[in-house]
Amino acid sequence: MIGRLRGELVSKQPPFLLLEVQGVGYEIEAPLSTFYNLPEPGGQVTLHTHLHVREDAHVLYGFGSESERGLFRSLIRVSGVGAKMALAILSGMNAEEFARCVMDADTASLVRLPGIGRKTAERLVVEMRDRIGSLPATAAVAGGAAAAASAGGAPDPVSDAVSALVSLGYKPQEASRLVSAVESEAERSEDLIRLALKATLK
Repeated sequence: MIGRLRGELVSKQPPFLLLEVQGVGYEIEAPLSTFYNLPEPGGQVTLHTHLHVREDAHVLYGFGSESERGLFRSLIRVSGVGAKMALAILSGMNAEEFARCVMDADTASLVRLPGIGRKTAERLVVEMRDRIGSLPATAAVAGGAAAAASAGGAPDPVSDAVSALVSLGYKPQEASRLVSAVESEAERSEDLIRLALKATLK
């Protein structure tokens, strides 16, 4: 089991990042809450990881804190919640916000996240209520550094933000609409993503 990695961030494009550790490149999937705190490519990163073994692939997930990883591991134990949905939850709200939804039985906020219907939201509330107390609380996610320019030229924050939302389960048209609504409020893709997701929870 790979539990922790520290190395140089080679590239990042939500939900994927490439981390080089002693000459070996690890492709890792991470929630947007982790992406917000990543440095520019070339910076040093420490991630707490979870190796998810499927019949067709071994997927490595990375998190900025142990509490995020702990919540992820609890979420994938819930019936009907897979790794993709767990990442979408962590991308749409931080651990404290999720805990509040569970303790307050706020299914209305949960169903606004991509891929979560009413029955799944109700199941999350029931199955996670007893587990929330054992998970360490996390602070609100802070904004991350701006994405670095790719080898082909300057990055397009709007396209990057739309792609990130699509990877979370939003339909392309819906993702484009959400980003367009907040395009004038931010310049960085990380900020556009955060504002778009925040708008869905209103």
